Amino acid sequence: MENIKWVWVDLDDTVWDFRANSWETLGEMYEIEGLDRYFESVDDWREKYLEYNHSLWPLYNEGKITKEYLQVERFRKVLADAGYPQENLMAKAKEMDPKYLSILGTKTRLVKGARQMLQYLKDKGYKIGLISNGFHEVQYRKLQSSQVEHYFDVVVLSDDLGVNKPDRRIFDYALEKASATAQETVIIGDNPDTDIAGGINAGWRAIYFNPSADENGANVATDAVVISKLAMISLYL
Repeated sequence: MENIKWVWVDLDDTVWDFRANSWETLGEMYEIEGLDRYFESVDDWREKYLEYNHSLWPLYNEGKITKEYLQVERFRKVLADAGYPQENLMAKAKEMDPKYLSILGTKTRLVKGARQMLQYLKDKGYKIGLISNGFHEVQYRKLQSSQVEHYFDVVVLSDDLGVNKPDRRIFDYALEKASATAQETVIIGDNPDTDIAGGINAGWRAIYFNPSADENGANVATDAVVISKLAMISLYL
C-alpha cells in the first residue's frame, strides 16, 4: 500500500482482546453477584450473556437502539430469563452494568501481536489513529490499563460523536481530526461490516484482520486485504 500516512485501528478484538477480557470479567461478576442461584454454572451465565449482548450490538451500531438501552437490557433480559425476581430486576440490571464496565476496563490482555504491530507502525513513521464504537468511559481505561495509549496520535470514539461505524460520518470526522485525506488512509479492523465496509465506503483502504482466515474474507469488498495474523501487517505497510 503506497502513499499511506495514517493507519487507523479498531480497538476491541483488533488490539485489545475483548473476548478474553470480557470472559474473565463475567467470571468475576458471577462471583460478586452470587449468580450461581440463577445459572447452572459460570459458563452457562457467560454464554447466555455473550449471546444476547452480541445480538444487541448490531442494533446499536445501526442506531436502532440507544447506548443506555443496550447497557441495561443486556443484563435485564438474561437475568429475567434465569428467573431473577421481577420486582428487583430493573434496579439490578442498572447496577450491574457500571460494575461490569469498571472491572472490564482494568483488564490488560491484548490480541496476539498487537503491541508489536503498533510499535512497528510507529517505527515506520506512520501516524496511528484509534476508531472505535465502544463507550467513552471504558475505552480510555482499556488503553491505559494495557499501556498502549501512547501509540495513538488521535482517538475517535463513536460515543463522543454520536455516530457509529459503519456510518460514513465517523470516518469523515476522523479524517478531519487527522487533517488527512482518504487516499492516504487505511483502517485495520476485525469487523467486516463496521470496520472494513465502513472504511471502504468512505474511500479508505482497508485491512481485514480475520484470525480464522477462511472464506469469510470473501464477504468484504475485493480491495480489502485479508490477514490472519497482525504480524502480516509488515507485508503491506
